[in-house]
Amino acid sequence: MEFRLLGAVSVATGAGELPLGPAKRRSLLAALLLRPNRPVPVERLTDALWDEEPPPRARSVIQGHVSRLRGLFADAEAESFGVELVTQGTAYVLRMPETLLDAHRFEELVTLARGQTAPADAVAMYQEALSLWQGPALTGAHPSKPLQAAAHALEELRLATVELLATAYTRLGEHARAAAVLRAEAEAHPLRESLAAALMRALRRAGRRSEALDWFHRTRRLLADDLGVDPGRELADAYAVALRGEDDDAEDASAPAQPPATRERPASPSAYRHPAPSPPAARPAEAVDLLPRMPRGFHGRTGELTALSRAAAGEAPVCLVTGPAGVGKTALVVHWAHRNRALFPGGLLYTDLRGFSDTGEPTHLEVLREFLLALGVAPRRIPESTSGASALFRSLAADRQLLVVLDNARGSEQVRELLPGGARCVTVVTSRYRLRGLIASDAARPVPVDILEAEDGTALLAAVLGKERVLAEAVAARRLAELCGGLPLALRVAAARLADQPEWSLNAMSTTLSDESRRLSLLDVEDTGVRAALRLTVRGLPEDIAHHFAHLGRHPGTHVDRYTTAALAGTDPATAEAALDVLTSAHLVTRTAPGRWTLHDLVRLYARDLDAGPEAVLRVLDHTVATALAAAGAAEPGAESCFALPDDFRRPAAVRKFTNREQAMAWYAAERDDLALAAAAAHAARLHGRTWRIVLALWPQMVWRVRDGWTPLLDMALEAARADGDARAEARVLALLGWVLTEEGRTAEALVHLEAAPELAALADDPRGEATALVNLSLAQAALGSPEEAAEGCVRAAELARAAGDRHTERLALHHLARHRLDIGEWQRALDTALAALALDSPWDASAASRVLLLTAAGEALLGLGDEAEGIRRLEDAACEAESSGYDEGAVRALGALLRVSADVGLRARYDTAMVRLMART
Repeated sequence: MEFRLLGAVSVATGAGELPLGPAKRRSLLAALLLRPNRPVPVERLTDALWDEEPPPRARSVIQGHVSRLRGLFADAEAESFGVELVTQGTAYVLRMPETLLDAHRFEELVTLARGQTAPADAVAMYQEALSLWQGPALTGAHPSKPLQAAAHALEELRLATVELLATAYTRLGEHARAAAVLRAEAEAHPLRESLAAALMRALRRAGRRSEALDWFHRTRRLLADDLGVDPGRELADAYAVALRGEDDDAEDASAPAQPPATRERPASPSAYRHPAPSPPAARPAEAVDLLPRMPRGFHGRTGELTALSRAAAGEAPVCLVTGPAGVGKTALVVHWAHRNRALFPGGLLYTDLRGFSDTGEPTHLEVLREFLLALGVAPRRIPESTSGASALFRSLAADRQLLVVLDNARGSEQVRELLPGGARCVTVVTSRYRLRGLIASDAARPVPVDILEAEDGTALLAAVLGKERVLAEAVAARRLAELCGGLPLALRVAAARLADQPEWSLNAMSTTLSDESRRLSLLDVEDTGVRAALRLTVRGLPEDIAHHFAHLGRHPGTHVDRYTTAALAGTDPATAEAALDVLTSAHLVTRTAPGRWTLHDLVRLYARDLDAGPEAVLRVLDHTVATALAAAGAAEPGAESCFALPDDFRRPAAVRKFTNREQAMAWYAAERDDLALAAAAAHAARLHGRTWRIVLALWPQMVWRVRDGWTPLLDMALEAARADGDARAEARVLALLGWVLTEEGRTAEALVHLEAAPELAALADDPRGEATALVNLSLAQAALGSPEEAAEGCVRAAELARAAGDRHTERLALHHLARHRLDIGEWQRALDTALAALALDSPWDASAASRVLLLTAAGEALLGLGDEAEGIRRLEDAACEAESSGYDEGAVRALGALLRVSADVGLRARYDTAMVRLMART
């Protein structure tokens, strides 16, 4: 996920840009992004959205835009990236990692570039920073004064960076390039004297003195004509030097570029400034360097390198670089250390603690002896005790500027005796575990390392295989990076296989890796590979934790919670959550949201190969059925359970509890994909009774989000019900499938299923199912132009439900009966039917969808009877309830009915908002 201010205000995700909508919403988002993680008062937001006096409902409009942004973030699973839009008193706060903001990354890169002593590195960083700009800042936002001021401030930073890039080119002696980058900006900003002066100097150094003089006269004329002023001192000095034809400037062109003078800038995206490194000092001859060689093919990781530099700033910091096996922690640290070696004239120490190795861990004394020898201590002077050697090491480090890299630590206790403690020393620890103890005892600063993005993954392949081979199969290379899960270790193994077999195409390799049964084997070569790395990590786990991990591989979905994990492993939720916490610390699972975890694809394949037994699958499927039933009971209180549990049902030790409809519907939304995967896994295992039960238990979400593409899942449930020989289940699935097809506009297909469903339900002695099937059949009949026949079916359905004591289905039948009577203009009978259905609500806490639709039907009937005031009141009640509950279909229907009798602008805006939300989902 990426938030962009440097160009059009936008939010990019893996699935594309979020549909932010109108300029006012973009402006609100821009105002929040300009002050990330800080409260932005409503008054400030109002100033950003309106130039003149704001409308009376300004606060409501802002609340509406905030609500829409929250919906967009929820759809994009922004919470998994640490993004959350929260209310804080009378202000809003956009909580987010600032590394997701392009303006923040721009400033970070510029700060790092200014600290570089090598001009080539500075050029690369300035270019990378400027490449983040996609156009004028804050494009698409409302041009209010505060946002224009912020855009101007950002533009000033960009222009200053262009000047710094030109200076870096000058330090390299590439004066023509310096002139080229300056000319484009000088032409766009002809009155900016600093640009003109810099361009003149670059032209003169490039041997183009006459062009430099021409540029001065051009700028002088513009200043006189437009502003009535003469050139300033900087421009005049550049002219004087060019006029004399001198070869050298008074300034030292080889000196690092200095930042522009500090200015007060409104709403700067980031207040952080990385401290510039100390000037390079001559390394003494005896300075030690135990670093491994510079890693080859290293690419990307700009964010992590920046974070490591940031963590290393300060007095005696301990940086903790953590991440899963094979993610490239060692390569990152060694690359960073080589690039910043000038910061550590006292020496660079490195040791591999082998915390995840077959060869055993070195003792503290062995490591300290290696360090002390490297620092020049005679062998006979090295103490024989660990405490003595540690004390001597700390005393020697006290006056040195050292870097100490402790690679592959297993635990905090393995590290503490090896910390130098000198005020100018930096210690970098790498581990597959989070080492919370080291954070608590030594204030270690975490630097997490995540998988590579696809673009960086393909670049790593190119570094091994050559750019030509990768560019020739760019699509296959990207697919290969995805199949390797972004793990550098997996990518290097895949590249090694391809390098060893030049006749093998990248497409052939990616096709082979697509076979999950072979993927891990292909990503191992000799003693190196993903499986070997994971084996060493799992081997270090306590037995009970390893037991939980092995069973996670049997989960058919992509996410687990403590209840699912307990069901898989045959334990209880508290034990499962403790195990998940340890597995998170070991980077074998990742917490994506509070109470939700996931496994990397390759880790899941490794866990699947562990012997967990088939019982785990049955336990998790039955847990899925039980939880979905609990959610259905909370989402539709009073509704009959749509099926009985099978005789061999394995009741879970604990099932998540849902206290209200909102919790249940939120669970359905979060688990939608995993529920579908669970049904597919049951179907593949020919567990037909579990298959159709999981699908049928989703009916509250199907009612709430009917156009969300349920047909394939229901087709699978129908096949399973028939294979199971359960006529009752088959009738229920036919009725639900027919209704979904009707709502999708596939009425002819729907009718085939719906005409069979009531008869099949009657044969199965299921009056409730027969009533539901008749109601759904009536919808198709009405759609095909037979409202009278549809009404007759609903009357019969209401009678069946009433006789069975099922008021929920009776209310459903009466609602649709009212709709059919509205369609044929029977206003009074429609009103009586809707009011009778509403009166059935009292024994239960009826769902918002039911109340909204019945209130809407009553309102439309009242309008038809000429009672406009009461009709409008009923429709407004329906619209408000639909909007507050997030029922977009109901809001569209109620507001649409209101718009037929009112031209109110506010109504139109509410209708458009509901329609946009509905269309965005469908």
